[in-house]
Amino acid sequence: MPRTATPPEAGQSGAAVHFRALETLYRSAPINRLFASRLEIPAAGRSRITFEVDPAYYHAAGAAHGTLYFKMLDDAAFYAANSLVSDRFLLTTAFNLHFTKPVRAGRVIAEGTWISGRRRVFVAEAHLVDEDGDEIGRGTGTFMRSHIALAGLAGYRAEG
Repeated sequence: MPRTATPPEAGQSGAAVHFRALETLYRSAPINRLFASRLEIPAAGRSRITFEVDPAYYHAAGAAHGTLYFKMLDDAAFYAANSLVSDRFLLTTAFNLHFTKPVRAGRVIAEGTWISGRRRVFVAEAHLVDEDGDEIGRGTGTFMRSHIALAGLAGYRAEG
């Protein structure tokens, strides 16, 4: 999907360190003890989260609950946006979600892409793809710079 804008320049040497530190921050979040998943930030404005759908995430009709869709879409869009901001933690201010197909089992990939915003407010989108390559959900989020310094968060560190 084409971007609507060009991402801000990120310093080549510092960008990779920032991306790895964000990946470590993701792993350190207590919520991710409930949702086994792995974040990768391959480039500025891009993210990918891989996870397995487990019956523990089912609603009463035997498919993944919308909570799982929202969490993974929000996280993928958030990290795509925060990959462009190396000093502050972003906060989700709005998120629009579309469910396109139920999923019951298997590996799912959430891919996030930054769309616009350079200073205070960022817009990013994400989509979920099941192991057959079918889209199962998509969403768009708005994220705002907070007063929380990334450097002050215990989980924000590059691991070697």
